[in-house]
Amino acid sequence: MGAPDPLLQFEAWFADAAAAGVVAPEAVALATATLAGRPSVRMVLLKHADVEGFGFYTNLSSRKADELAANPHAALLVYWQALGRQVRIEGPIKPATREEAAGYFATRPRGSKLAAWASPQSRAIADRAELTRLVEEARARFEGTEVPLPEHWGGYRLRPESYEFWQHGDDRLHDRVRYVREANGWRSERLAP
Repeated sequence: MGAPDPLLQFEAWFADAAAAGVVAPEAVALATATLAGRPSVRMVLLKHADVEGFGFYTNLSSRKADELAANPHAALLVYWQALGRQVRIEGPIKPATREEAAGYFATRPRGSKLAAWASPQSRAIADRAELTRLVEEARARFEGTEVPLPEHWGGYRLRPESYEFWQHGDDRLHDRVRYVREANGWRSERLAP
């Protein structure tokens, strides 16, 4: 640990996880909170990690989208148990552009595109049969055509203000390094385990 730029450190650890055969190294826990500060967390798939931030996509009518609209700050946690590593990333959230969302949406399998149209994500439904019916309606609607990007579907980017890299150590002597964004770059500091 110790790259001067935390994005480079993240990229190196992500590559290590992929090379080690970690299943879904892009799976991250996303923590959001309501305006009143009530937290919630769920798993999402990280689709971008670059100088613009950490990107993921979702239904824009979901609980996470509602919370991000009310309180545009979030935290991500990546945990690669096989390597004894985790990374925490915190910062403000901004919506991805429609162009970014359309570009990613075009790469999704057809079934995933239909599910994006069909699912009223985070909303109550009567039963599984209702969801199946909604998917079949979407399948019929787009029969023989490309499935377009729904208006209610898009993405977000978290712009890191801080990172914390944690490496397991024996006897709970873990190695922890935090990076904090400052006006002229990143400041790093070692934390006690």
